[in-house]
Amino acid sequence: MANPNWRVKRQFGGRWQKRLSTRYGPWALVTGASSGIGREMVLRLAEAGINLVLIARSQTVLEQMAVALTSQHGIEVRVFVLDLSLAAGVETLVVATQDLDIGLLVAAAGFGTSGLFLNSLLEQEMEMLNVNCRSLLELIWHFGQRFAMRGRGGMVLMSSIVGFQGMPFAAHYAATKAYVQALAEALYVELAPMGIDVLAAAPGPTHSGFATRAGMQMGMALKPEDIALPILNALGRRSVLLPGVLSKLLTYSLVPLPRWSRVQIMGGVMGSMTKHQRGTIADLAEVE
Repeated sequence: MANPNWRVKRQFGGRWQKRLSTRYGPWALVTGASSGIGREMVLRLAEAGINLVLIARSQTVLEQMAVALTSQHGIEVRVFVLDLSLAAGVETLVVATQDLDIGLLVAAAGFGTSGLFLNSLLEQEMEMLNVNCRSLLELIWHFGQRFAMRGRGGMVLMSSIVGFQGMPFAAHYAATKAYVQALAEALYVELAPMGIDVLAAAPGPTHSGFATRAGMQMGMALKPEDIALPILNALGRRSVLLPGVLSKLLTYSLVPLPRWSRVQIMGGVMGSMTKHQRGTIADLAEVE
């Protein structure tokens, strides 16, 4: 069976593996490694011969991946089953990986919510804040220290096109991605003199399991296998990447508009994707 990623790989030639391995090896740590964009990143890094630390909540999936990657690519793989919404998750990970020369952090873990903000569950919103922002901050700080000491390293931080303006009906999710976007852009400049590359990858709608958890119905969407390698290839070459034609189209078409107008348009887009599950504030009052 033909490899579905052959066109993407041909675009970057045969040198991308060596570049990734030389600059960011010998170990990479990937959160959200069991599915979606994170999983595709893992596969590309394994092809480059980089040893991997895989982080997710699904032990069975991670263990199966570890066996396959070790067999196919001859690399070392360590698996950590962690819930990054919990305060102790990152600290546990930092201690457990002290013996590894990790040179790359791919922070792909994250999830979203959608619908009317006042209808949301505060506990779930706090969980999203912890995964998308708090744990990310801890990972960047801890591994940034390591990278600075070794004089080189890289960080891929998953932003989103929704992080460039407010987004009604996914208000808090968009806010968490705005946090990631702003942090990544600043650290790209701040950490460069230390030999640390930082990239904000801001994809558009992607078939990754995200929409199901967020309660969204998507039409056109990107495929994780088509954007993973372009994201890794952009690391060290730019601060922000809009992977895929769809991401660029959705973002650049809004650039000439005033911010308030972009918010209204994005709210209309998200509203159409969430109307099937969106109730009213009155409905919430009746439930309470």
